Amino acid sequence: AIKKATGALEGVEYEEIRYEGYAPGGVAVIVDCLTDNKVRTVADVRHAFGKFGGNLGTDGSVSFMFAKRGVLWFEAGADEERITEVAIEAGADDVVVYPEDGSIDVLTSAEAFAQVKAAMDAAGLVAGQAEVTLRADNNIAVSGETAQQVVKLLNWLEDIDDVQNVYSNADLDEDAYA
Repeated sequence: AIKKATGALEGVEYEEIRYEGYAPGGVAVIVDCLTDNKVRTVADVRHAFGKFGGNLGTDGSVSFMFAKRGVLWFEAGADEERITEVAIEAGADDVVVYPEDGSIDVLTSAEAFAQVKAAMDAAGLVAGQAEVTLRADNNIAVSGETAQQVVKLLNWLEDIDDVQNVYSNADLDEDAYA
C-alpha cells in the first residue's frame, strides 16, 4: 500500500476528478480529487453528500458559480492603505476588508496572481496566505442546523483520502461551528 501511494509501483495511474453537488440549504460544493480508483472515490463522495442531506450533481451543475482567483490574505492590523495602493498599482482586481476581524483579502485574476504577489512582497507586504483558488461569485448565507450540516459535510469531504480541495459558496455564521 505504501509503495502504491508513493508511486513506486508501476502501472498505477492517478487521475484528477472534479465532483460537484449541493449541500443542505442550496449551498454549492466542488470537490477536487486525485485518485487511482474512481469507483471508490465517487462512492465516498456520494456517501458524504447523502449522509449530510446533500446531493451529488452532474458536471457543470455548480462550477459556473465559481471563478479561479488569486487571493492574498493579510492579518488584522495590516496597513490597509498601503496594501490597497500597492495591490491596485500591481493589477489586483479588488481589496476586501472584513470588518468582523479586520483581515484583508487582495483578489486578483489567476493570470495576475504572481505579478501582484511579487509586487506585494517587494513592498514588504508579505501575505499570511497566498494562493490561486476557486471563489464563489455569490455566497449563500446559512445558519442554525442547516449551517451545522454544511460544516459536517465539508469536514467529512476534506477527510476523504483522495480529496485534494473542497470549495463551497457557504456563508456560515459562527454558530455553525458549535
